[in-house]
Amino acid sequence: MAAGIRRRGRAYGLQVLYALDINEGGGPTHAVAEYWQMFQLELDAPSLEFAGRLVATTRERLAEIDDAIQSASRNWRLDRMSRVDRNILRLATCELRHSPDVPVKVVINEAVELAKRFGTADSPAFVNGILDRIAHQLRRPGVDDEEPGDAGAGEVAAGEAGAGEAGEEP
Repeated sequence: MAAGIRRRGRAYGLQVLYALDINEGGGPTHAVAEYWQMFQLELDAPSLEFAGRLVATTRERLAEIDDAIQSASRNWRLDRMSRVDRNILRLATCELRHSPDVPVKVVINEAVELAKRFGTADSPAFVNGILDRIAHQLRRPGVDDEEPGDAGAGEVAAGEAGAGEAGEEP
């Protein structure tokens, strides 16, 4: 699947998850189609399909995903995280856990890009730090078997970190 399709799908998936986080009443499949039509978005069919699968899987496995995020975040409860950051973390954790074909570095970098686009100035470092911990906890290839000095997920976290340690309350 082309990178542009996934990138557009992730951005749209984040927006749908955000809306579902505010309005718990809707189902993910219905929400993906409804918001696309309601807002007359120019989104190609493959991106819309990818967003639908990502949102549906995230919502189906929400408890498991939230547990992984909570265990990786230090001093932050899910309900205290911004809705944007929380839902970026949910999408990316879903991909880390359930899309082994997507490299760890790609998942983390895409999540950081979403955080830059939709979050606050602190969001990229916060998202990056938590996802790096989740990736290490999962022991996904590309994280644990890197040689020192390789540009892996751990170095992405170090390169993006702002003031203080990512995942810790300021």
